[in-house]
This record gives sequence, structure tokens and C-alpha cells, in this order.
Amino acid sequence: MRDLIQLLDRRIAILDGAWGTMLQTSNLTPADYLLPGHDQETGGDPDLLNLTRPDVVLDVHRQYLAAGADITTTNTFTATSFGQSDYGLQSRVYEMNLRGAQLARQAADEAEGTRYVAGSVGPLNVTLSLSPKVEDPAYRAVTFDQVRNAYAEQIGALAEGGVDLLLIETIFDPLNAKAAIKAAREAAPDLPLWISVTIVDLSGRTLTGQTVEAFWNSVRHASPLVVGVNCSLGGKEIRPHITDLSRFADTYTACHPNAGLPNAFGGYDETPEETAHYLHEFASEGMVNIVGGCCGTTPAHIATIAEAVRPIRRRSPQPRNSQATQLSGLEPFAITADTGFVMIGERTNVTGSARFRRLIEADDYQAAVNVALDQVRNGANLLDVNMDADLLDGEQAMTTFLNLIATEPEAARIPVMIDSSRWSVLEAGLKCVQGKGIVNSISLKEGEEVFLEHAETIRSYGAGVVVMAFDEQGQADTVERKVEICARAYDLLTQQAGWAPEDIIFDPNVLAVATGIAEHNGYARAFIDALPLIKARCPGVRTSGGISNLSFAFRGNEVVRRAMHA
Repeated sequence: MRDLIQLLDRRIAILDGAWGTMLQTSNLTPADYLLPGHDQETGGDPDLLNLTRPDVVLDVHRQYLAAGADITTTNTFTATSFGQSDYGLQSRVYEMNLRGAQLARQAADEAEGTRYVAGSVGPLNVTLSLSPKVEDPAYRAVTFDQVRNAYAEQIGALAEGGVDLLLIETIFDPLNAKAAIKAAREAAPDLPLWISVTIVDLSGRTLTGQTVEAFWNSVRHASPLVVGVNCSLGGKEIRPHITDLSRFADTYTACHPNAGLPNAFGGYDETPEETAHYLHEFASEGMVNIVGGCCGTTPAHIATIAEAVRPIRRRSPQPRNSQATQLSGLEPFAITADTGFVMIGERTNVTGSARFRRLIEADDYQAAVNVALDQVRNGANLLDVNMDADLLDGEQAMTTFLNLIATEPEAARIPVMIDSSRWSVLEAGLKCVQGKGIVNSISLKEGEEVFLEHAETIRSYGAGVVVMAFDEQGQADTVERKVEICARAYDLLTQQAGWAPEDIIFDPNVLAVATGIAEHNGYARAFIDALPLIKARCPGVRTSGGISNLSFAFRGNEVVRRAMHA
């Protein structure tokens, strides 16, 4: 990894080009896709060639390396159990990836100078963020765990085969990408990541609706070595998206566009000189650290691109703005010093809204989605979703509701706060959110070991976290206890668990007033007095409070409660 970083710090690196284009011109016949003992049709399966025609695969690698590619990608774009199910080859997935990595490694090691191998981890033919059934928008054909396991199998084999980094590419669903990232961190934790998104059309969004900046907020937790944009568009059309990404990404950036837009026959007409022209512009304007080609590009394109960018100074990544809390739904949402109060819509919470609870318990989820839409239209910046009711299966209710609002662009636009006192429900929610949301909440109630375990899991899904001022001794009710507990949690998260302060939100406990108990008289003031002390002791964090808790002593007296809330 150190050598690759040195290369990226020295000059613009070159990626190879399209695999499909090269294989289609290799004069392959049906016999080249035959696997002894396998009766199902396998014609056209490019990943199978790693086993049946390794000579063809090696030749493609060698042509791209000879053209000037510093990095060659493995021929494993669809080599997952999902991708190979069409051919009945799920049992050969590990072997395909292992052999694909070994062939790329062989070609790279044979080439002059130091070359690198990127394990190609392509998209799936299933999505976690969209339903394949128009009549049932909450339905998903696969689960997060199934997607993660499929990617883990692929990534484990690529790592064993000797790749230098993992290229999770052509991402159209950021939730699928989160599953791939989680798989990578579990199966090959030492391999650096290159994460590349696909903007499907001129709308500037992924297939599942995210903008480029919202996508970056969703995957930033992975600390990728490289983040980029590839496929779907040619250089001309991809320009605004790599422009945006290079502006806010604090790591190396890459772009490997198609050779223009496809023609009427599905082919690509852009010449090497035309593709190189656009990438030369990107390089000249300081947008990229790596350039290459996707669909329709050939060794001629790569050679021309390499020549075009050779004299250009590489891009210098800019440090992240550590003062901003960056969240996302379909669109980004930043909390800065100038943001003011952030409004959290809490009517999608069965513990706080009797109407919402009745709708969920009656299985009237569409009406429940309308509650969420009302919250957004009334100015909510985030949606708090809680399904903690005795008569509910919390995991199922959370999953169903989050899947539904993911299909409503107006509601899905803003980040989600996944709210539960049950860990299993929180994790179920994390597996449904393509953006960067917030988990509400964790605490030190069960001790440091459980606290850190939960914090690490939340971080692996790319969410922020609310930490309650609650420890082994109970809720903090004085200023001193609130500051003490928050300081302890802050040190654990930032010093041991690797959390950025801006992803931590402390809730120092708004407790009920007017209970008739003298010891409770100072609760409201203790909360207010603790806030500046917590921020001084824990720089960079955010604070929050459930102000409606103040009125809990007046349950049943709705007139008083409404007056207090107003």
C-alpha cells in the first residue's frame, strides 16, 4: 500500500480499460465457455474464462499493461454467487475469483516496473434499496446479510489471490456498497479500498436516487484510499460529478468513464483521442489522481489517456472539514456552527405518537408513511423512527417502515434517526438505510465492553450515534454527572474506537419537571447548564435533548403538555 500511495503522491496513475469490449473482440466461441461436468448453459459468462481460457484473460491484462496501465483490474466483475446463479456456477465463485486474482498478479509481476492489481468487485443484479415488486414497495428480494456474505466470499478469494487493493465499482445502490464495505473489512481488513459510484443519467443521481455528495457521506466511514466515478456516462457527461466529488472528498479521486454514450446498437464510438481529451481536462483542473476507462475503452484508449495526462501535476486531496457533521438521505445534510437548531421529526415514533402507534399496530403502513411525509413538509431535518411497542415485532416493523420510506423520494431525501432501546432493532434499521443516518442511542449502562462493541458495529454501517448520559450507576441527573459520563464516553469513542467527534451526539437527559419531588426541581436547569461544559470538555461533538420529556409529569393533561411544548 505504501508504494501505491507514493505513486499517487508523485503523479496521476493509470487504470486499465473495459474487459467486456476486449473479450467481445477475442473471437471466442461457445466451446470457450464449456466447463467439464457442468450441463447448464454458460455461454457469455466472462468470469468463467478465468477457469476455461486463462490465456485469453492473461492476454487482456498484458495488452493493458503494455499500453501504460499502472493498475490492472481482475476479471471478476460479476463473480459473486448472485451473478453466477444465472449459470448455476455458485459453487465455483471462490475458484473464479482466486484464479482471476492470480492471473492479474502474474501479468502485473511480469510487466516492466511496479504495477498493481485491483480486485474488481462489481454490482449485483439485486438491490437492497428498491423493491422488484411494484405492488409491494416494502419487499426486498435479498437481505443485507445475504449481500454481505456474497461479497465476503468474493473478497476473501481475491485477497488470497494476491490483489493489492479492492475496487468496489459501478455502485448504483449505496446500501449494496455498505454491505460490500462491511464484507471487505471482515474478509480482508488490511486491503485498501477504492469505492466508485455510477451516476446513471443526467439527473446527477444513482439509480436509487442519491446525489454524489450524499453518496460520499454514506461511504466515508470506510476511509477509502480512493473514491471515484465510473461507467454509465462518457467524459463529457461525467464532468459535473467528478467535479463535485473532487471538491469535497478528502482522499484520492478517480474517474474511468465510458467511451461516450452508447449508440443505437449498444456500442461505443468515442475515439481514444476524444476520451483522452476529457480526462486531460479533468487532470489539468486538479480533479483526479487516477484515470482510466470503462465500457467501450480499449488499450488504445488507455495509451492515449496515459500520454495525455503524463505531464500534468496530480491532485492534492484537501483535509476534511472536521467541524461539520455530514449526514445524508438521498441528499446531503450538514450540521455546522451556522445551522441553528436541527429539527427532528418524532411523530414517526410509536412511543411518542399514539396515532402513529395505532397505524403501525393496525398494519396500515401507507398511512404511517404519510405521517413521515407530513413531518418532512413541516420542516423536519431528520426523521426519528421508533418501533418499541409491546405488541410489535420491532425488527420487522422497523424494516418494513424504513423500506417503505426509502421508496418515497420526499421522505427519503432527509437522514433517518434509528431509535430503539433494543439493540437488535437498531441493527435491523441500519441494514435498511442507504444514507448516513444516526443511531439513537447507546450508553455506558452495560459497561465499557458492550458500549465499545455497539459503537464499532454502528460505525461499520456508516452511521452517527446519540450517546445518552447514562452509566452503570444510572441516569445522570446533576451537571457534574452529565459532564462526567459524557467525557468518559467521548474518550472511549475517540481514543479507542476511532470515532470522529462530529459523528457523536450527546443527550445529557432532559428529565421531567413539576413531579412534586423536590430533588427534581433542578432537572431542567441541570440540562441547560451541562451543555456548554460538555462541549468544552468534548470538542467537536453535538448535543441534543428530548424537550418533550419535561412534560411527562402531566401525562393525561394534554392542554398543559401542548402549552409546554409550544
